[in-house]
Amino acid sequence: MKRGSLLSRNDARRWMLAVALLNGVMFSSGAVAHDFWIQPLQYWSQPDASIPITLQVGHGAERQRSQIRSNRISRFVAVAPDGTSRDVRSDLHLRGATDDGRLQFAAPGTYVVVLETDNRGRSGLPAQRFNDYARDEGLTPALEYRERAGKMAADTAESYRRVSKAIVQNGAVDSRSQAHVTTPLGLTLEIVPERSPYSGGAGDLPVRVYFEGQPLAGALVKLTQLEHDDAPVEQRRTDAAGRASFALTPRGTWLLNVVWSKPVEAPAEVDFDTTFSSLTFGFP
Repeated sequence: MKRGSLLSRNDARRWMLAVALLNGVMFSSGAVAHDFWIQPLQYWSQPDASIPITLQVGHGAERQRSQIRSNRISRFVAVAPDGTSRDVRSDLHLRGATDDGRLQFAAPGTYVVVLETDNRGRSGLPAQRFNDYARDEGLTPALEYRERAGKMAADTAESYRRVSKAIVQNGAVDSRSQAHVTTPLGLTLEIVPERSPYSGGAGDLPVRVYFEGQPLAGALVKLTQLEHDDAPVEQRRTDAAGRASFALTPRGTWLLNVVWSKPVEAPAEVDFDTTFSSLTFGFP
């Protein structure tokens, strides 16, 4: 890289860190600002009802509506009970007075609403805060990579994307039409229930986490009740097959979330490419 023409990678990282500080992007050690999800006003509705949604980020006192720009949303679809997918980006109106969009489904059944952004998000953290954040979020491979590379004392920059699914029930539940709920839908990082949370009754909810299409072992999955969202109710690491299970009470609204980082080893302005993934559902 020619001197005086473009920033070196180290200069780019320092610039990104400074911009993050100026814009309040720095994450707390608990990284609460990373949790992002689709929040319908109600998860159960009647056919043809108009359902307001907001895009939420953070927890507790830091919870707020997301300021994501529309040009960063690469996918926003509703997957119907028969498995067909409909682009619903035209139903978004981000940062509206009371909501970020509205959903409407004519046919009864269970729908999965899917949102995915590009990875043009950028953030930077000083070394110790990144290490703390990686421990809090269960990013063991990122810490192991930093250890092997002798970078535990280095400031860190990352690119990131956000992906989210919400399970919305329209009218009566049909237990025969749940394959789209329990099957991966092609997200970079995805939480997939092994039974629909609307299949009836309390009991364990088994889920499986996939990263780039493969089951992901060792990921830290957190379950939060959104009515009391200061801290997760449970957190579990996925086993060798990417599975974890949570005790589920069929009332209120619930968020499952997971984070995963992949080292960027080629020359780049960032050290890691990170994906934040969530799944939400709720009961009447």
